[in-house]
Parts: sequence; structure tokens; C-alpha cells
Amino acid sequence: MKLATALSERAELQRKISEIGTRLNHNSRVQEGEEPSEEPKLLLEELDRCVKRLEELIGAINRTNSETVHEGRTLTDLLAARDCLKLRIQIMRDFLNHASDKVSRMTHTEIKIKSTVAVAEMQKEIDALSKELRQCDELIQELNWTTELL
Repeated sequence: MKLATALSERAELQRKISEIGTRLNHNSRVQEGEEPSEEPKLLLEELDRCVKRLEELIGAINRTNSETVHEGRTLTDLLAARDCLKLRIQIMRDFLNHASDKVSRMTHTEIKIKSTVAVAEMQKEIDALSKELRQCDELIQELNWTTELL
């Protein structure tokens, strides 16, 4: 099985487990003399099967990520780099949006507000980081589709 397939199955299991939780809650109580729409015992058994499979997949994915090396960096390292790039870009974009806001003045006597950074230069830096993020994400996707799950 390819890593990408395992990641897809993991996402599906996570969705299914969440759905089972909702179904369990909907069938947790009934009016006296009534039957639940679904048998909670069967739902709990299905939940156990899904959680067990999810645990197996997560372990295999983590092992694969930590043992897959591309140009001296593990897939785990690439994932960490991607996550940190996303975080940095988001914070910088928010900051730049605030720095770019124009403050209108009604009269010349009102306090003039100006940006604390060179907006155009910072936008170029964000663009370069965004390109780096795209390239990192493309490499991760390529490795996901070409790496066998351990």
C-alpha cells in the first residue's frame, strides 16, 4: 500500500469514527418503551474496530514518515517544515493586512497613522515563502504517492 493510500484511509476512518460518535449520541437515550434507531452495542463494536485500524495506520504512517529520507531530510522533517511555513505565512499575512490598512482622516489636524514596515518588501518575502511552501508540499505529495507503507 502506498503512503498516500494509507493517508486517505486514515482520513476516512477519522471521519467515520466521528460519525459513529454522533450516531452513538443520537441513540444514547430513548423514551421508555421505545427502541433506539441503532443498537449502541453494535455501534460500540464498530467503533472499536475502526479505532484499532486507525491506531495501526497511524503507527505505520509515522514509521514510514520517520524512515523515508529525501536529500538528507526525513518525511517527518518535511512535514514539520511545511507546517511551520504555513504558520509563519499566515501570521505574516495577517500582520501585513493590518499594516496595509489605510486610516482615513477627516481633517489635517488628526493624527496621521503610518505602517511600521515596508509593505511591498514584506509582500515579496511572503510570496517567496509561499513558493517555498508550494514546493515543499509538492515534494511531500510526490513522496506520499511513491513511498510504500512500512
